[in-house]
Amino acid sequence: MSQTAHIPSHRKPRRAASSTRALRAGVTGGFLTLAVAGAAAPALAAESAAAETTLEMPTLGDTLASTAAQSADATQQAASDYQLQAQQDQAAAKAKTAAKKAKVEADRKEREAKEAARKAAARRAAQEKAERASRTAERTSLSTATSKATSNATSTATKATGNAATLINFLKAQLGKAYVLGSSGPSSYDCSGLTQAAFNQIGISLPRVSQDQSSQGTAVSLDNLQPGDLLYWGGRGSAYHVGVYIGDGKFIGAQNPSTGIVERPLSYDPPTGAVRLL
Repeated sequence: MSQTAHIPSHRKPRRAASSTRALRAGVTGGFLTLAVAGAAAPALAAESAAAETTLEMPTLGDTLASTAAQSADATQQAASDYQLQAQQDQAAAKAKTAAKKAKVEADRKEREAKEAARKAAARRAAQEKAERASRTAERTSLSTATSKATSNATSTATKATGNAATLINFLKAQLGKAYVLGSSGPSSYDCSGLTQAAFNQIGISLPRVSQDQSSQGTAVSLDNLQPGDLLYWGGRGSAYHVGVYIGDGKFIGAQNPSTGIVERPLSYDPPTGAVRLL
C-alpha cells in the first residue's frame, strides 16, 4: 500500500462545465449589444471569454425621427392644401365680384335704354299730335274756303254761257269714261288729258301735264270761283292733279282708275287753288 494513499489532496475541485456565465449589455451605434462570458470547457475558455453577440433593434431615436418626418410631411401637405383652397376661394370671390359689377352695369344700361325709348315715344306722340292738329286746322280752313266758294258760285252757276257753257257741256259728255294714265281721249283720259281736250273745244291750248296747266291764266281765290275755272291740287306750277269747276259747288275731273271721270262736290276733295283761263 502506498504511503501516500491516504493523504488528502490539496488541489481545488474543478468547476463543472456548466459553470456560471457573465452577461454584459451595452448600446453601440444604435444597436443593443449582449456579451456572454464564462468558464467553459478548457478548449473554449479563451473564445468564450471574448465572445460577444450583437442584435439589431430599433431604438427610440429612430422611432421619434420617423414620426417627426411623417408629421412634417403631413404638415406640409396640409399647408399646400390650405394654400390651394385659399387661392380657389380668392378666385371665386373675384369672379363673384366681377359678375355683380357686370349685372349692375347691365341693369344700368337697360334702365337707360328704357328711358331713351320712353322719351323717343313721347317725342313721337307729341309730334304726331301736332301734325294731326295742323292737318285738322288745314282741313277746317280749306273746308271753310270751299264752303264760301260754293256759296258764292251757286248764284253764278246758272249763268254759264258762251265758252263756259260749251266747256261744261263737253265735260259732262265725258262722265263715266275710263281713267287711263297718259290718255287724251276720246274713250279714256287722265286728269290733264281731259282738261286739255275740254279747253281745246273753245280754242284754248293748254300744256299736256297738270304742273304746267296750273301755272297758266290768272290765279283766283277759292271763294271767288266761276264756272270754267281750272282747279288744281298741290302747288301752283307743281300740281299733281287738275279738274274744272262747273258751278253749284261742283267740279268734273278724271279722278283715278277706280272711279274714272266723275262729277263731285268740292268738299269731296277740296282743291288747293284755281286759275281763270276764260
